[in-house]
Amino acid sequence: MSTCTRCRLHQGRKNAVPGEGNPRADILLVGEGPGAEEDAQGRPFVGKAGRLLTRMLAAIDLAREEVFITNIVKCRPPQNRNPLPDEAEACFPYLRRQIELVDPLVIVCLGGPAAQRLTGSVLGITRLRGRFHTFLDHPVLPTYHPAAVLRFPEKYKRPVWDDLKMLRSFYRESRT
Repeated sequence: MSTCTRCRLHQGRKNAVPGEGNPRADILLVGEGPGAEEDAQGRPFVGKAGRLLTRMLAAIDLAREEVFITNIVKCRPPQNRNPLPDEAEACFPYLRRQIELVDPLVIVCLGGPAAQRLTGSVLGITRLRGRFHTFLDHPVLPTYHPAAVLRFPEKYKRPVWDDLKMLRSFYRESRT
C-alpha cells in the first residue's frame, strides 16, 4: 500500500495508513480515512477520535490491541473530507483482502462512508446504525464515527453507547 498510486490520494500522503492491531482479531473496525495525525504517523485512529475510540473499546472491556483497526481508504483525503466514490473503489481490494485475512467475527463501521461502503446502502448512518447488516458473510454493525461524538456529544454519545452494548452482547454470545 505504501507505493500504491491507484487514486489521486497518494499524491498528498506522507504515509499510507494500512491499519493495525491483532491480525486474528474477532472485531475489525473500519473508519473512513486517515486524518492529519494518522498520515504523519502511518497509524489509524491516533488523534483525538482515536483516543476516544480507545476509551470506547475499554468501556466494553476490549483493549485496542485486541481488535484490528483500518479505514476504507488508506491515504488521507484533503482537508479530511470524506473519500470520493472512486477513491473508495480504488482502495476496496485492500480492505476486502484485510477482511478476508483477519476473518473477524464482526465488523464495526465507524461513520457513514464506511457503513455505506460495506452495506452497499445509500442510507445515511442514522438509518443504518443500531442493527446488524452483512458483508462477505460477516455481521456488520454501523455506528457513528468517534469524531462525530467529539463534535456533538449530546447528540451521538447515547446512540454510540447503545451500539457498543449491542456489540458487546453479540461478541460475548459469539464466543460462548
